[in-house]
Amino acid sequence: MSGELAGRVALVTGASRGIGRAIATELGRAGARVVVNYTANEAAASETLALIAAAGGPEPLARRWDVSDEAATNAAIKEIADGCGALDIVVNNAGIAIDGLLLRLKDEDWQRTLAVNLTGALNVTRAASRYLLKARDKGRIVNITSVVGEQGNGGQTAYAAAKAGLIGITKSLARELASRGITVNAVSPGFIDTDMTAAHVQGEVKDKLLAQIPLGRMGTADEIAHLTAFLCGPRAAYITGQVLRVNGGLLM
Repeated sequence: MSGELAGRVALVTGASRGIGRAIATELGRAGARVVVNYTANEAAASETLALIAAAGGPEPLARRWDVSDEAATNAAIKEIADGCGALDIVVNNAGIAIDGLLLRLKDEDWQRTLAVNLTGALNVTRAASRYLLKARDKGRIVNITSVVGEQGNGGQTAYAAAKAGLIGITKSLARELASRGITVNAVSPGFIDTDMTAAHVQGEVKDKLLAQIPLGRMGTADEIAHLTAFLCGPRAAYITGQVLRVNGGLLM
């Protein structure tokens, strides 16, 4: 795939680690100039930049802001597009998971989960749309949802609601932007071996989960990144409004 995205500018939110880092690195390997969004961990974001450079990508950039902050998002995306001369690709990956049974779910945890996972993606996409419209047939939006948003999961009502909402945004926006050649798709990972997953899935819970996955293992961040990069490229120009599952057969 190397070189397919040459000359394009790509923004990946929540790209300092995990799936976001893998996606940013893969897009850089494919030739895109990648902008790494992060919220707090500057050292981790710098590690992502180093990985992109090592993969042969054009000089990447890191920009710190909270995607749930609309004003900060608008300012950051304008700075990115003006500084890079374009914005062709947006990958909405930033997300958090605050688990808890519904009866114990705090209002602030519900609000924060939706603010980052759902409203954050809306903020980024809305701010980026004017630049994506200029990109026309090169414009790509990929939203990282979750198997939890498709099938639900006990103790993750807020996370499931946010990720399900992201699927709705994907399908609606795909219809809105299709006439300009811009594609909008969602990638729905199953349980992926990342720090976030490790914090929530351990011990017997992990063993029971693995028993439900036909392929018998968790996925890797690179496996999500490969599909995402494909959707961002010219070979995926006739794919839009889709939810593509990468879950080892957990949900068919």
